[in-house]
Amino acid sequence: MSLHEPEVLGKAYDARLMRRLLGYLRPHRRSVGVALAAISAGSVLQLAQPWLTKVAIDDHIAVGAIDGLDRIALAFLLVLAASFVLEYVQTWTMQMMGQRIMFDLRMEIYGHLQRLDLRFYDRNPVGRLMTRVTSDVDTLNELFTSGVVTVFRDVFMLAGIMVVLLWMDWRLALVTFAVLPAIAWVTHWFRMHARESYRRVRIQIARINAFLQENISGMATVQIFRREVRNFEQFERINRAHRDANVESIFYYATFYPAIEVLGAVATALIIWYGGGRAVQNTVELGVLVACLQYSQRFFKPISDLSEKFNILQSAMASSERIFALLDTPVEITSPPGSVTVPASSAGALEAVPARLPASRGGSGRIRFEHVWFAYRDDEYVLRDVSFDVAAGERVGVVGATGAGKTTLINLLMRFYDVDRGRITIDGADIREIPLPDLRQRFGLVLQDVYLFSGSVRDNIRLGDEAIGDSDVHAAARSVHADRFIERLADGMDTEVGERGASLSVGQRQLLSFARALAFAPDVLLLDEATASVDTDTERVIQDALHVLMAGRTTIAIAHRLSTVQDMDQILVLHKGELREAGTHQQLLARRGLYHTLYQLQYKDQERGPVSGFPSPEPGVLEPAVADSATD
Repeated sequence: MSLHEPEVLGKAYDARLMRRLLGYLRPHRRSVGVALAAISAGSVLQLAQPWLTKVAIDDHIAVGAIDGLDRIALAFLLVLAASFVLEYVQTWTMQMMGQRIMFDLRMEIYGHLQRLDLRFYDRNPVGRLMTRVTSDVDTLNELFTSGVVTVFRDVFMLAGIMVVLLWMDWRLALVTFAVLPAIAWVTHWFRMHARESYRRVRIQIARINAFLQENISGMATVQIFRREVRNFEQFERINRAHRDANVESIFYYATFYPAIEVLGAVATALIIWYGGGRAVQNTVELGVLVACLQYSQRFFKPISDLSEKFNILQSAMASSERIFALLDTPVEITSPPGSVTVPASSAGALEAVPARLPASRGGSGRIRFEHVWFAYRDDEYVLRDVSFDVAAGERVGVVGATGAGKTTLINLLMRFYDVDRGRITIDGADIREIPLPDLRQRFGLVLQDVYLFSGSVRDNIRLGDEAIGDSDVHAAARSVHADRFIERLADGMDTEVGERGASLSVGQRQLLSFARALAFAPDVLLLDEATASVDTDTERVIQDALHVLMAGRTTIAIAHRLSTVQDMDQILVLHKGELREAGTHQQLLARRGLYHTLYQLQYKDQERGPVSGFPSPEPGVLEPAVADSATD
């Protein structure tokens, strides 16, 4: 769970981070100007209300001059109406600006996530990245709408009230300010404890999110191993810790705000006691005394608001640090410098576009690995000096024990990762010199674990590519025999498949992945255990479809079932990251090496023991490797 916990809170204010955050306000300078103008004008009108009360009492009521009171009352009403309008303008402007900034920031983060290589996702859990795009951006929205600009209102109000109080009667002003040392101490106490309380609440909610994500995703395992009671008790402990942290936070808030109210009441009492005595002695006007009381009531609200802004600033600094750390993560897999880079959205997320688009999707598809070395982790090489050629249109099977490096070949070929040493070429060009969109559009990939998106069957076959028409979708489905089960669905091609294709069987999802690959008409077809999750009858159907799919295309097929690669033009045998054998099915059997051993283990009756004339398995050939799907 520590992977999902937020980092320790940094400084409450970081000038470097704040400057970078303020950069997001630049495109909205006009909105900021309107909000500042509305706040300034609204603050002046707030200061004018007690002043109008003073004028009404001292110049009219106290001296019995009724004339002019109607104008004072009208002015008061106009001030209230104008304050309402300005408050509306300020709130609308700030909220709209905050929503636009959130939109831009989320687009920037998502655009960056799309360009990061798979090595980054190997190191970072999905839950943490989801938090960056959702909760952390929401926190920054609160800063922009309730912090950066509106803090000027509180400061302006405090400064304005202090100036007016000192100008009206400096003695009454000093009486009002007598409680400020106590307010400063209470505010400091609240900020220190609220900061630590906020950190604990964040940690506990992160633990809840991590627990729920893991256990809901693995609910089938929870139920089959009867862990419901144990997991419920574990969730109860985590949930109780979150509740206790929130209760502690509530205590500090419940203490701070009443304390400010009490100190404000003390200030009011002091003004009445001191100012009332002076009013009786006619050393201060009654209107001044009433205005001081009204100003003192307005004086303490900005103080409590500023303390609340401190918490917003604190959380915004922590969120911005995490967001900028993500945005500053370098994109290691990039298109070559000759590619044209254009904005993918108004948020400025960039995507690489080929300097020149190919005339068609057709291509020879010749692939060459030249002395390739690769490690997912430092010096733990998964591939060691691997070299081989795949001719255009040739069908190649790749076999080997788990962890031999089979899937890594595909990961490198599609540039999900870059080689450490050596190079990979397609049609004579180093794949690192080909723009990424141009490179990847030449491949069709079919995995064992098929990923389907929420939407219809039709949408999952063409994946939003409008160039693939309905007729192409239906033709692709027919070619791989997926039309048989699609026609039985309630809405046919328009049937919703649910999240990750939950409403379809494993075999049906696999057939859809074949239809998807065929619809995109790739130059090179990559199959990674594409038939491992289907039954024998379905496999026969898919084998027929594969011949259609592979016709005229370069094909690289990774397989554990040797039956799926026996008719390939070439079979590569990997062992512990090295290419140990290459040849046709019959040639490899005749050599009686690693491939022969794999064949014997899969097809000969183990109860009869080794067949006469065949050697026992080579020691260590099928040693269990580290179970790591990323390094298979």
